Amino acid sequence: MKTLTSKSSKLTKLLTTGTMTALAALALTSQTAQAEPTGYNQISFSVDASQEVQNDEVTATLYKKAQASSPKLLATELNKAMNQAMNTAKRYPKVIATTGSQNTYPRYDDNGKITGWTGTVSIDLKSNDFASASELVAQLQQNLVVQNIQFGISEEKQKQVKKELIKKASLEFKDQAKSLTETWDMSGYQVVNVSINSNGGYYPRPVMMMRDSAATKSSAPPAQSFEGGNSRLSVTANGTIELIPWMQ
Repeated sequence: MKTLTSKSSKLTKLLTTGTMTALAALALTSQTAQAEPTGYNQISFSVDASQEVQNDEVTATLYKKAQASSPKLLATELNKAMNQAMNTAKRYPKVIATTGSQNTYPRYDDNGKITGWTGTVSIDLKSNDFASASELVAQLQQNLVVQNIQFGISEEKQKQVKKELIKKASLEFKDQAKSLTETWDMSGYQVVNVSINSNGGYYPRPVMMMRDSAATKSSAPPAQSFEGGNSRLSVTANGTIELIPWMQ
């Protein structure tokens, strides 16, 4: 009798274990099936998150234009101007100065004969110190001409702000998905795909352009007071969700 009871108990345990295993497998299969989009009840939308950020970086380009009777004489004059500019920039350690573009092209007469050469060379500046950058630009304007001045957000600051905006855009995407689920009277949703894109950049500031002849004055013009202003950084979350209907 004890043996029969023992066998019955073992059989019950086996059946229970088998049933639980089957239920677990069924649940896993159900979850896997639910995770696969069906292609029905899909809605695509986008949300934006943006923020006004104070510009903390200035970039500027100044150039020298010259003419000469030969490429050698032209290169000598342009190289001299660039060397002077780079030496002047070294006195401003808070400003990063790099050699910019250089172009040389011939001049022709009416008969197509080369009569001389014209060339330009430029220097690019970048700094988080507006006062130093402004003073350096004024010093360089003794021999160079300002091509453009732009203000923007430094890479480090952009990364910090965009990280926060990505989080904000993601939360707004989730809120919108939940709202659509409720609006369409569905039991839930699953994300089919989502992509996050960001944008921002530099904004040019108009400057008074000097003529080449005016740039040869012996004394530097007064430094300009730089006001960087603001830039808007924005992040957009685009995606598609699939609404899950109630089980019938």
